[in-house]
Amino acid sequence: MIRLAKIQEIPQIVAITQACARDMMQQNIFQWNEHYPSKQIFLHDIKRNELYVLTKNNEIIGCVVLSSKMDKEYKLIAWLTPNDHNLYIHRLAIHPTFQHQGYAQELMNFAENFAKQNKYQSIRLDTFSKNPRNQNFYKQRGYVKVGSVHFLSQSPYPFYCYELVCKL
Repeated sequence: MIRLAKIQEIPQIVAITQACARDMMQQNIFQWNEHYPSKQIFLHDIKRNELYVLTKNNEIIGCVVLSSKMDKEYKLIAWLTPNDHNLYIHRLAIHPTFQHQGYAQELMNFAENFAKQNKYQSIRLDTFSKNPRNQNFYKQRGYVKVGSVHFLSQSPYPFYCYELVCKL
């Protein structure tokens, strides 16, 4: 089941993203670290009603943020659609124990249906340039690479921006 996260679930959500960070680091993918994503970021996501969790057998196994707010880093990107009613996906994570079982697809299906139901003109996201698995994941779903941004607090390497135009 996918539902809005609750504030008391933040420790579980942080544990999932920390497990993902460790797993990626073992693969030499330094996308997340001990500072990102943080408890404070997830608190902010919950206050904005943007953080969703995926549960199986009453256990949280993944999360995703669905936001209508454009980060300042995205303003210079040559997006495919105007910057006026877009959905932004952040912090998609599936606990490593549950990866490769279709759960990330389930979260993305949810996000894409959410975008269509709320008449967003597109879905936008970024993924780490040194994470080819994620890049392929989004390309296979029809997302188009439109540029790159830098989050220097996370990595000296760029993050590639992708967009999927919603067919209403």
